Amino acid sequence: MGVTAVLMLPLLLLGISGLLFIYQEVSRLWSQSVVQNKVVVITDAISGLGKECARVFHTGGARLVLCGKNWERLQSLYDALISVADPSKTFTPKLVLLDLSDISCVQDVAKEVLDCYGCVDILINNASVKVKGPAHKISLELDKKIMDANYFGPIILTKALLPDMISRRTGQIVLVNNIQGKLGIPFRTAYAASKHAALGFFDCLRAEVEEYDVVVSTVSPTFIRSYHVDPGQGNWEASIWKFFFRKLTYGTHPVDVAEEVMRTVRRKKQEVFLANPIPKAAVYIRTLFPELFFAVVACGVKEKLSVPEEG
Repeated sequence: MGVTAVLMLPLLLLGISGLLFIYQEVSRLWSQSVVQNKVVVITDAISGLGKECARVFHTGGARLVLCGKNWERLQSLYDALISVADPSKTFTPKLVLLDLSDISCVQDVAKEVLDCYGCVDILINNASVKVKGPAHKISLELDKKIMDANYFGPIILTKALLPDMISRRTGQIVLVNNIQGKLGIPFRTAYAASKHAALGFFDCLRAEVEEYDVVVSTVSPTFIRSYHVDPGQGNWEASIWKFFFRKLTYGTHPVDVAEEVMRTVRRKKQEVFLANPIPKAAVYIRTLFPELFFAVVACGVKEKLSVPEEG
């Protein structure tokens, strides 16, 4: 009996692994079929996440509109996608220069896209500008730039494309946001404010357009780290704040976020929160035990975190 059990265990594990592999492959193929022939607009396509979203949706057969503020980097992304694509299963991406912090040009870009394809099926609002520093040292001009790029730009583009989705009674809008749309972290006042504003707007919009079968989704990871940056050991003291901050800072890989965006589109999820247990716990603590959360955050301020600008 014991020998039989020992022999059966590897077979059981092998069977489970096989079923998981089959499930993943079926899920991947299903995801691709969902976006095939769909017009998909991706903002800030030249960022790490933007490139991965472009790769995933291009492989799935979407008609991509790749937006970015640097033409050379857009062209490089275009070449990378075309070089590995199967021409019989993919479409040539359209490249559009777009800087969402320059809100005066957003309407024109939306018109250009609609004139080209006639409609937009999926809009992925991915663009984001970050800044880090004490509130009193961040100029109002920089505050405004952050709000333009992270809030006003995405909502202007959304409003420009939304009437077509409503009239066709179909479409999906995906906001790639951040954990700081749910809680505030010291030295990121402008960034957190813009993310709170964006999340509030799209939460309200979701209810407004549901009757027209337009889906609004928000994907909120922690920080999206670069391709080759992994958490280092460093010289971290054993304090609650530093443990929390370290877990919060080293966030999700762009590949993982892009795949979650695809799953969100396929399953028409309304809200996704991508984080390890520490940031997730922080969100619930902020809601249920705000005084405890504020005390932990205040401890972080006393640690005199470095304040260089990012992005």
